This record gives sequence, structure tokens and C-alpha cells, in this order.
Amino acid sequence: MKKKIFALFAAALAATCAVSLTACNSSDTIYVDTNAYFAPFEYYVDANTIDGVDVEIMNKVGQKLGKKVVFENTDFDVIIDNVSSGKKYDCGAAGITITDKRKEKVDFSNPYFTSVQYAIFPAGESVTTYKDGDVEYVLWSALTGKKIGYQRDTTGDIYVNLEIEGEDGYTGQLQNTEGTEGKGYDNAQLAVDAIGANHVNVTVVDKLPAEYIVANNTGYKCYALYYPADADETATADFPTEEQYAICVTKGNKELLDAINEVLAELGEEGVNALVTKHLGL
Repeated sequence: MKKKIFALFAAALAATCAVSLTACNSSDTIYVDTNAYFAPFEYYVDANTIDGVDVEIMNKVGQKLGKKVVFENTDFDVIIDNVSSGKKYDCGAAGITITDKRKEKVDFSNPYFTSVQYAIFPAGESVTTYKDGDVEYVLWSALTGKKIGYQRDTTGDIYVNLEIEGEDGYTGQLQNTEGTEGKGYDNAQLAVDAIGANHVNVTVVDKLPAEYIVANNTGYKCYALYYPADADETATADFPTEEQYAICVTKGNKELLDAINEVLAELGEEGVNALVTKHLGL
């Protein structure tokens, strides 16, 4: 699959962003934009309280900087633009995947979690699965001819539409397959609820939210979503749709970015996994 490399912003624009952030950086509050329907990374404990892996990470950042941390829920598809503008939000934490296109608008922390796309099916549907060690997976061909739900502007959205539409130099796994179409929803739970309502046949979402939703809703099952080996000439076996999560920061806010990276380094992979286990309720 082709990776697109984008040019960096001009120095003048970067300088402008840095100037616009001066007031924000001197504030005693860090405003974090999120979408609180992506457990275990962020979710509502009650009507007014958001908790999760990303919340704990950012609270540690606040402690390091001596600042209060405020999380606010918005639609996922506006988080990057909200953070890019620097008008209110200093950063975005919502299990956000690093992409070249997003890097044009915001700075990303070091990655802290690697995920895989999963496909959620009705529990009673017969699906051909394969094994990769302990991982049970399906190939993209299992989605042929289906209406596929996803959360808008997430990696699931990107992958599904790429495989249906293809792009220059790449023929999608679902391109030109009759009856195959994608349908976007505001959050992952709504995309899964659409299966029960017969609006879609399957939903594509990141691994942990998929497992969390299936564990907490009856009538569903999920499997890792893999590409067949022949989708990449260098692949010797079927391979997953891996992606890396990071926290995005308004360009030029070096103090905050450095603090986030310090916290992630202190936690390490073991510490982040411990937070994931905690918020999955394991």
C-alpha cells in the first residue's frame, strides 16, 4: 500500500503558530479534546466524568507541569482541526492514530500503543477464520458484498474506504465487489448498534474498543482483520492492519509535547499495558 509523504509547514507558519500559543502555554490549565466513546482509552464513568487510559496519561502530564487537566468530549472527526487551531484545546487524546495527513496539522507525541483493526459480526453468522499464533483473524474478503460500519474519520474509516475505492497504484481488497459499501457513524458503539438494527452487516473498529464492546453487548463476535499475503509482494504470510496511537499537540507547543513524551517514557510499554488492563476491567 502506498504511503504518502507530505511536505513540512513553512517556517513562517510554524513561527505564527508558536506565537499564537504563548497565552495557551502560560495557562494553568491543559485543555484536552477527546471523544469519550472509545473505551478503554476514554469513556464516561457517569454523565459528567470521563476516565480511561488517555485520561490517566494526561493527568500525569498535568502533575508534571503543575497544571489542571480538563477533558472535553467532541466528535472525533473535529479533534485534529480543533487542536490545530490552538484556539481552545492544547492537545487531543482519543486513541488517535498517527498518519502523514494528520501530521500536516498537528505534532504527535511518541507512539504509546500499537493496535490492529477488528471486524465485528453478528454472533450467529458463519465466518471463515484463520489463526496467527493465538490470534483468530478474518481476511478482507470476509467483508465482500457487505454494508460496513465504522466511526467517521478514524482509521477504520480510512481503511474501509481505501479498500472499497482503491487509490492511484493500489487496487483495494473490496474494490469492484458488488454490494460492498461503507457507512460512517459518530462513534464506535453506534456503528456496532447499527448491526443489530440491520443498517450494516459488519463493523470495523480498533482491537480494544471492539473487544470491549463485544464483551459488554450480547449478540456479537469479533476477529482481527488481516490482509492476505499476496496483498504485499514482500509479505510471506497474512498480515494485520497495524497502526500506532499517539497524543496530538498544537504545533509549536514544545513544553507540553516534551512533558507528554516524558510521561510516556516513564510509563513504558509495561505501564501503558497496565492502564489498558485496568480500564478493561481485567
